[in-house]
Amino acid sequence: MALEYDLLNENVKKCQYAVRGELYLRASELQKEGKKIIFTNVGNPHALGQKPLTFPRQVVALCQAPFLLDDPNVGMLFPADAIARAKHYLSLTSGGLGAYSDSRGLPGVRKEVAEFIQRRDGYPSDPELIFLTDGASKGVMQILNCVIRGEGDGILVPVPQYPLYSATISLLGGSLVPYYLDESENWGLDVNNLRQSVAQARSQGISVRAMVIINPGNPTGQCLSEANLKEILKFCYNEKLVLLGDEVYQQNIYQDERPFISSKKVLMDMGSPFSKEVQLVSFHTVSKGYWGECGQRGGYFEMTNIPPRVVEEIYKVASIALSPNVSAQIFMGLMVSPPKPGDISYDQFARESKGILESLRRRARMMTDGFNSCKNVVCNFTEGAMYSFPQIRLPTGALQAAKQAGKVPDVFYCLKLLEATGISTVPGSGFGQKEGVFHLRTTILPAEEEMPEIMDSFKKFNDEFMTQYDNGFGYSRM
Repeated sequence: MALEYDLLNENVKKCQYAVRGELYLRASELQKEGKKIIFTNVGNPHALGQKPLTFPRQVVALCQAPFLLDDPNVGMLFPADAIARAKHYLSLTSGGLGAYSDSRGLPGVRKEVAEFIQRRDGYPSDPELIFLTDGASKGVMQILNCVIRGEGDGILVPVPQYPLYSATISLLGGSLVPYYLDESENWGLDVNNLRQSVAQARSQGISVRAMVIINPGNPTGQCLSEANLKEILKFCYNEKLVLLGDEVYQQNIYQDERPFISSKKVLMDMGSPFSKEVQLVSFHTVSKGYWGECGQRGGYFEMTNIPPRVVEEIYKVASIALSPNVSAQIFMGLMVSPPKPGDISYDQFARESKGILESLRRRARMMTDGFNSCKNVVCNFTEGAMYSFPQIRLPTGALQAAKQAGKVPDVFYCLKLLEATGISTVPGSGFGQKEGVFHLRTTILPAEEEMPEIMDSFKKFNDEFMTQYDNGFGYSRM
């Protein structure tokens, strides 16, 4: 039989995705057994109680059930601006939400995305160079599929990194080239480290073709400064790399010192030759920000300085799947073109979105402070995104117990945490980390009113764990 484990594509067996790995599977088992589980392993806001924004749901509801628009009482149930936007989006389709769109997405929605990018960055954006996708992840996979020709092709990826990148690179048979972020510098990026990573890869016969940045960072939560982005873009120019800018958390900023600034804006500000030559693909989604519409699967990527023949090939590959999810395209249109001041729905939309972002900012601080109050736990502040990534200094007794159990030390710790508290996290080893240093990732998404109890539960478990396994022979290094 062809579909036997031993005969599977080896790349399928090699790829790992820790966010839905051993910890998640164990948490699901415990949940079936009746234990209350707090799933903080994945950035899934609505699953942890975040309410959907009203206006986009009203518009998409009308698009999904267009017969409602013909009901004489529709104006009693839906505001006039939601009705108008639903009619607008339906007019862009070839037969409503049940009809395929262009493989790049609806031209009218791509135009709205281009207008959003132009407002954000102050530079023109071409709708013909924007592709709508089923979440940002599908876009990342499409681009990596075009870049990676085989194991001799390397992709520079930050460590720690979101395992979409390591898993996709493995699946496509490429080589991941790590560059390490500096935890002691709030997960800063050192260009000298990039140079060393490229030189080492090339010495092993690997052709480094692309670089990934995640800004704001996942799992690390840092925001890249303008100066840092300029260094990165100059590096890509000198090394002839395409830059993949994962910017899905651009609305999730929890401090004022380092606001989000897009790679495209910095590149254009730099002027020629950089703005004319550096190849950039930027990604965004409806899954994050204050929208949190993960299940809708809406995303886009924008290409800058990509040759027309390459764009044609990317279009050809997108065409194999016929069409991205049409309702998600409408969510994307609504995200980049939300209600404006003076619109009937504006005040409610602004109130809802502001409430979510302000609560996330408070939760980011509560979680950071909570981790830093625990024995042998050190956590940088979450400047952006949706996660805390504390370092856990494990006692040597825990390292020995993990070895005896056949577990990686941070997996051992996270499993014990899950069994004791029901808190489902992701071990740092799933994202990559320096040898002998251990972390876990948790979202900052649990409901704000539940956060003190969750952090108290974590602290009680952690401090008892440290006492239980402290054999007087020290701890894992910082």
